[in-house]
Amino acid sequence: MNAIHCINCHLQYPDTDIPYRCPRCGGLFDFEALWSFDPSQVDSGQPGIWRYRHTFGLPDDAPTISLGEGNTPLLWAQAFGKKVAFKCEYLNPSGSFKDRGSVPLVSFIRSRGVESAVEDSSGNAGASFAAYAARAGLKAQVYIPDSASGPKRRQIEAYGAEVVRIMGPRSNAAEAVRRVADQGAVYASHAYLPFNLPGYATIAYEIVEQLNGAPGTLITPVGQGGLLLGVARGFQALQEAGAISKMPVLIGVQARACSPLWALYNYGSTGLGWSVEGQTLAEGIRVFPPLRGDSVLRAMTANQGIFLAVDEEDILPGREALAHLGFYVEPTSAVIWSALEQLAGRMPDPVVVLLTGSGFKWIGTAAN
Repeated sequence: MNAIHCINCHLQYPDTDIPYRCPRCGGLFDFEALWSFDPSQVDSGQPGIWRYRHTFGLPDDAPTISLGEGNTPLLWAQAFGKKVAFKCEYLNPSGSFKDRGSVPLVSFIRSRGVESAVEDSSGNAGASFAAYAARAGLKAQVYIPDSASGPKRRQIEAYGAEVVRIMGPRSNAAEAVRRVADQGAVYASHAYLPFNLPGYATIAYEIVEQLNGAPGTLITPVGQGGLLLGVARGFQALQEAGAISKMPVLIGVQARACSPLWALYNYGSTGLGWSVEGQTLAEGIRVFPPLRGDSVLRAMTANQGIFLAVDEEDILPGREALAHLGFYVEPTSAVIWSALEQLAGRMPDPVVVLLTGSGFKWIGTAAN
């Protein structure tokens, strides 16, 4: 397994158990070095994203758990006078990009003999974890904010996971599950644990295969920032392997109602001081504070990235505009439409946009 350590005190990840944070200092675990990408080791005979297994950093005995994730289409359409490629991550098995991260995460958990685990989520990560837990024979319990959309809640339950609804903002669900984890439950956290990041990196590998080269610009919604961080590392691994010559410009999009990374990146600590966990239709990126914020900001700074914030009144019109192009997505994905408008004419070609979650997961507040 690729070396993993605490980014604060450098304690190595243990060979037994699954601590979600460093038992010595409480810090986050992460990979010590970037994983390697070797085109000759891509195995097209493996299911889903397992063809990139050599990049996952998993132990050799980790089970191959798949629902056919990945290989999502890259479809071209006109947006604001520009030809844009939309990577349809909402067509993954559970309806979001989170499936890519659930693959290595659940595989690692099962490799250590775990039979039950807990997770917290605004919806998509919980649904994905529940799906892959069911596939792996893992008993799952998912903590969600009471405001999570009804379709996501019912999807989690349909996979057989136990849903625990927590009143208040998204952060309350995270706090509740940490208390359970600190009492001994295995916490399969997509935010604390780093195992999902190589799964997200597979988006970069696929895009380069589909374009036969690197994009000039990549745009994605951002909450915790794990997707952005994983994809950035994927492109970096491709560059170090000589598969691409340069990194794309990375553009992260947040809802202005909850935009800590945008505020910090653009205005420093002063901006972060007035950022809050406000109500937003883009529930999937309502995250405060983002745990890997420092790593995400370093990745953006190193690649001259841009953070944008989208006003609440622009989210549903963006969703409608995308639907009129044939892309049926939830409001969280729709924040990218305003970003395209804000940056029209200023993005290096080709432009690729990640559509992260299915529109079937959201049917409007009144119907939830």
